[in-house]
Amino acid sequence: MYIKKKYGIISNGEVSVLEDKLFDLMSKMYADLKNEIKNVGDKVDKVEKALREEIRTVGNQVTKLENDLAPKVEAALDGYTVVYEKLTTLEEKVDDISSKVDNQEIELRVVKGGK
Repeated sequence: MYIKKKYGIISNGEVSVLEDKLFDLMSKMYADLKNEIKNVGDKVDKVEKALREEIRTVGNQVTKLENDLAPKVEAALDGYTVVYEKLTTLEEKVDDISSKVDNQEIELRVVKGGK
């Protein structure tokens, strides 16, 4: 069997050689591609491992911040409570003094009015 080539005729033997060369080339390309896929998979594994480690580190930092801030927030809330209680006490005293001043003004009017 002969295959017409642009510049001549290719015999069966030449076709067989071309098939063998094509097969070898495809085998090499397959092996190279398989190796590259493995390399990409290895890189993805490394990135995944690094990402997990980074997530673990961030989680540890968040826990540390929570532990550091919890007592400070509690102290701030306690301080707020103390200030609020003092303010309430002062408001009551001011109201009491205001009431006494009002009573004094009334008494002064009565005394001045009686003369």
